[in-house]
Amino acid sequence: MTPEIITSRDNSLLRHARAVREGKTAEHIFVEGVRLCEEVLRSGLAIEAVIVSEELAEKEKWADTLARLSSVSQRVAVVSEKLLESVSYTKTPQGIVVLAPRPDTGLQHFAAAQREVLIVVMHRINNPVNVGAILRTAEAAGASGAIATQNTADPFSPKALRGAMGSAFRLAVWNGPTYEEAIAWCREQNVQTICADVHGSASYDEVDWRKPSALVMGPESNGLSAEEIALAAGAVRIPMKESSESLNVAVATGVLLYEAARQRRTLSDKL
Repeated sequence: MTPEIITSRDNSLLRHARAVREGKTAEHIFVEGVRLCEEVLRSGLAIEAVIVSEELAEKEKWADTLARLSSVSQRVAVVSEKLLESVSYTKTPQGIVVLAPRPDTGLQHFAAAQREVLIVVMHRINNPVNVGAILRTAEAAGASGAIATQNTADPFSPKALRGAMGSAFRLAVWNGPTYEEAIAWCREQNVQTICADVHGSASYDEVDWRKPSALVMGPESNGLSAEEIALAAGAVRIPMKESSESLNVAVATGVLLYEAARQRRTLSDKL
């Protein structure tokens, strides 16, 4: 597709891009940076528009990527660095923005992807950077999916996508259920729900993670409430030195998921 040249900040495409960036258009996602745009290509998502800076468009290094993006996009635009700054959500624009339809985050799509079930449930985690880091960790540890409750930051917001580094496109995500709905679905599917809690009755390595499991993570500020923990099958703690109050939620998720992965790997070796 032959790119169009945009010279006005008030161009309709740039206005639309800013609306998507700010979460005002729920049907689309805002992806910035060459690497993440390549992940969109690999995911097979339809691409609505590509907005690229004049500087990046002239670089031979990215010619193939830009050609592939252009071949599947409905619209391609070249803008100045200054105009890209008006669209970018980073202080230093990364040269390219892609607008694409939001991936399917409904229950039916999520449920179809669950086989060797290891799920992470993110509840009331409002920092998108942590949400992205958890998705990245979950994929690396072999999780089959993630649930983001309606009180959690959007897993497909620009900051979360950047933190996930492509994992959001590869991992099955169910976005938007209430906490109660998420726990009830797990119970119906015979998936044990284990909460992370600093006061958990068991250590994280005392749980049988070889069963279909959902790890439930709450906010760093005050954790899951007693009522929320009571809805789950159990709660575990990560032993720490007395001088340490807590771990970053993404780090704690990694510790717990890799223990689950270790147990599951041991079971597989025995079989």
